Formats: sequence, C-alpha cells, structure tokens
Amino acid sequence: MNEQPPVPSHESRIHGCLLGGALGDALGASGGSAAGTDGTGVLSGRTRMTLYTVDGLLEALEWANSGVAADANACLWLAYLRWLGTQGMSLPEAAPFQPPCWIDGHGLPRESRSPDPDSVAALVTGEMGTVQRPLNPDSRGGGALLRSAPFGLVPHLDAAAVYKLSADAAALTHGHPSARQSAGVLSLTIRALALGAGLAEAAGEAVTHLAGAPLPRGEDADTGVLETLTAVLRAPEIYAASAGGADAAGLLAVALSAVLTTAPDATHDGNDPETGRTHFRAAVTAAAERADDAAGAAALAGYLLGAHYGAAALPADWLAELEAPEPEAVALVKGMAERLAAVTGA
Repeated sequence: MNEQPPVPSHESRIHGCLLGGALGDALGASGGSAAGTDGTGVLSGRTRMTLYTVDGLLEALEWANSGVAADANACLWLAYLRWLGTQGMSLPEAAPFQPPCWIDGHGLPRESRSPDPDSVAALVTGEMGTVQRPLNPDSRGGGALLRSAPFGLVPHLDAAAVYKLSADAAALTHGHPSARQSAGVLSLTIRALALGAGLAEAAGEAVTHLAGAPLPRGEDADTGVLETLTAVLRAPEIYAASAGGADAAGLLAVALSAVLTTAPDATHDGNDPETGRTHFRAAVTAAAERADDAAGAAALAGYLLGAHYGAAALPADWLAELEAPEPEAVALVKGMAERLAAVTGA
C-alpha cells in the first residue's frame, strides 16, 4: 500500500509562498529566466516590498506576543518607508525616525529595482494614507495587491481580520476601493490555501467573503472586482483566452486563470511534491505569457501555489538559478520566512 505524502506544514507553506512569489516575479521579468535581466537583480522592488510587509507584520506580532497592543497599519507604514530607502530614494522630511531592523542590514544594493510607482508616489509625501483619507484615490494598479500575500500567512486570524488587515495596508498607498478589495481577496485566498483548502475552493471562499464583507462606511464591494473574479472562477479557461490584467483585479484574475487551467487532474494527490513542481512550472509560465504585467502575474501564481503545495514543490533548478547571481537575496527571503514562522508559532 502506497503511503500518502505528508500535508505541508504551515512553516513550509510560508517558505513556499514567499520563495514562490520571488521566483515568479524574477522569471516573469526576465522572459523565462529566474535570474533576472537588465541589471534588475533577482529581487525586484515589488518583491522587496512584500518582504517589508512581513517586516511590518513581525513588529506588530512581536508587540502582540509580549502583551502590548500595536497599530499594525502604522507598523506596516513605517516598514514601507524603510523599503523606500532600499530603492535609492531619500525619506520624506515628515517621516518619523525608525530604527533599522534585521532586513535593513542584509547587504543588498540600495538601488531602484522597478518599484511600484503608485506606492512610491504615496510614500514620498510622508503622509499615512487611510481608507478615510486616501492617497492616490484613482489608483487601481496592482502594487498593493502584489505585496499582500503575507497577510494570509498569519495563523489564528479569522477571515474578517485578514481582510481588514490587508485592505487597510493597501490603503496606505492605493486609494481606490478596487485596489484594496483585490488585495483583500488575494490575502484571503492565501489564508484558505494555508489552511488546506483546494485552489478553486480557496479563491471561491475569498470572493464570497468580499461579496458580504463589512466595508468602510459608504463603500460597496466594487462591481468590477466581483464580476471579474467571479467570471474567472466560473470559466477560467474562457477567461484565459482574453487575459490582460490592466488593473489589480484583472492581474489577480490572470494569475487565478493560469493556476486553475494548469491544475492537475482532481484525482491526483495534491500533496505530492512532484505534482506540485509540474503545476508550479506550468502555472507561472502561463501567467507570465497571458498578462500585460508578466512579472506581476507570475509572482501572484507563485505566491498561490507556494502556499498551496509548500516549499517542497518549488523547482530546484529554478531556485538555483534565482540564487546564483545574488545568493544573499534568496537568503533574505528565507530569513524573513523563518522569522514569520517563528513569531507565529508555525
């Protein structure tokens, strides 16, 4: 009798998610190579911003674990301001002083690596955007979406708490409801995957939550977000034929269509690492091919499948290619994953 592969641990899912996103981002940006091209290095500004999301979460969680309440969104804002410095930019004069953390002293070059322009535009003001006082109120772009996967990796938070945490953090830089709501759906999908849900089930739960979520006063669920994500879940193979992903909702839909249309047969064991590696390669490649923002869509597919299958399903040759030109970059991703696993008790 064949033994069933073990279910991935939560720690493995954390490592898989963060490394999977970095792999997808690098591969999508380079047109098929995980090593990156044109001097952009293996960690783009967007992937680094995801790691600074982890950093802000770590501070809030460490305060909470010590019995002291902390403003999680303020912790994230301060972390993002330190991220701004890693992109070779001066901090705004109005920004409060922040002592450096482990992530800041890791030795990566402090230079611009294709950072999200809307995030930069908001952060250089030195103001802390909120849902009530939005910065970039017309921004529907994917910058906030692409840094939001870590919110779904904090165990013991219910769906409502994860959604609010993600949407509030998105509002720091992206003021349009569709950008915040898309980020919330991604975080909820990651949460469900980390709890063991199937891919379609996890995305369906997240979209259903958005449809009934308590939203800020005077705000409704964005019709475009709901329609787009519902359409891709209803018929991912049809959506894939017309994919483009010009905004956050569209970018997430491209990634979901790639993940769902390349999924193995439903009878195949979802915990099998070899199945996961095959699926990871196919989905990340498909996402990059279908999207206007190839790197963004591939990163999202990597986050989703890394959380689903765990670190064992990441292709070893792709990881080696990612690590070869800048090993300290991969060490940084692994180090942040280890810290998040430790502080959450994973």
